Parts: sequence; structure tokens; C-alpha cells
Amino acid sequence: MPTPLGWRASPRVHVVGFLAVFALLIAGLAGCSKKTPASELPAGTDLVRDSSTAMANVQTAHVVITAEGDVADLPLRKADGSLTREGNAKGTIQLEQFNALIEYDFVVFGDTIYLKGVTGGWTQLPVAMAATIYDPSAILDPARGVSKVLATATEAKTEAKESVDGRETYRVGVKLDRAATAQLVPGVGEGVTAQLWIDTENKRLLKALLRVPAQEGGSGGTVTIGVSDIDAPVSVSAPV
Repeated sequence: MPTPLGWRASPRVHVVGFLAVFALLIAGLAGCSKKTPASELPAGTDLVRDSSTAMANVQTAHVVITAEGDVADLPLRKADGSLTREGNAKGTIQLEQFNALIEYDFVVFGDTIYLKGVTGGWTQLPVAMAATIYDPSAILDPARGVSKVLATATEAKTEAKESVDGRETYRVGVKLDRAATAQLVPGVGEGVTAQLWIDTENKRLLKALLRVPAQEGGSGGTVTIGVSDIDAPVSVSAPV
């Protein structure tokens, strides 16, 4: 059919139209992409076991922990720090005190944890005392940290294949052992479940979402753990 008033589309208009149709076609194909069938996913028990072994060999990492809701009366709301397997660490921590969030810089060096608020200098405390709130020295310890939590997890089931920070991972649902989990989340009770995001290649844990049931009239909550910069150089020293 002739175009109105004899108008003919220019080559540029044809190109633009083609690109628009092509974009819509690609979007449609992406929307129709299939998820990995459950039958093609690795067994959850194997993934969690391999991840426990991989995390036991991690020497350093950057870890971000975020707590939401009522998590075993834990005052910790967020911790962001770089850790070493030897137990040294540095970063920031947010604690809920008197219905307000208070942020501290922290350094763990040897058997001492150093804290510094918005004002004032550094305060020293034994690591054992601070562990009732948050013990960063435990996270990379194979005997009581992430590796131990993975080794004692049960009812593992691979749920999906997903991307985390540009890395392909398997998402695995598990039930966590109370005693092992309490090393990372002090005061936690029974019935904690979690979803774990395990790197498909090196089997390292990149993310975990813990669901903590309500206790003694509480509402329960969640703890999210993100792990990155694994084995990157980390230098920690006592504050001057």
C-alpha cells in the first residue's frame, strides 16, 4: 500500500525499526528462558560438604553481616569487615542501643578487640567478652566458623542455579545445627534454617540467609551473610 502523501521511509527509519523489533524479540526470548531442571542440579549434601572443605581453607575474606528483626536478642544490626584465618579483623559494626543505632570502628588483634565510637579514642576489651555480641575471629576458624556450620548442616536440598555478584552459584536450602550456628549468632535457639549460595566452580560460600525462629515471645528475624574478596591481602594491626 502506498504511504500517505507519497512519503517513503528513509533507510535510517528502517534501521531504527529493525533494531526495535530485534530488541523486543531478544526480550521475549529472555522472558521465556528455562530454569535449570531440578534433576540436573547437583545434590545438596555434596555441595554443602564440598563448600565446608573449601571454606576451611580460606585465609582471608571480606564479610558483611546484616541482622533484621528479633534475632535472639542480638544487638548487632550490621557488621562490615575484613578478616584473617588467624582471627584478626578490622571494620565497622552497628549496634542497637537504647532504640538507636550506634556505629563503632573495630579492630581485633590477638586476644583484644578495640572499639572506637563517633567521639573519643579506642577502648580495649577481651575478645571473649565481645564474643557474646559478635566475634569476627570465629568466622574463618574451621573449628567454629562458617566451615563448621556447613559441616553440621542437615536436610540439604539444591533449589536453583543463580548469580551472586556476577558469579554463578547453586542455592541450597538447609537446616542448621544450633550449637554450631551459635558461634556466629550468639544466643540462637533451635530451628534455624538457611539458604546458601555456593559458587559453582570453587564451591566457596558467597552468601547465606539465615531464618531465626521467634523465641520467648519474640518475632524472629533474619541474618544475611555476604562473603567476598576471598584470599585478598588483608593487613591488621593494633590501633596506635
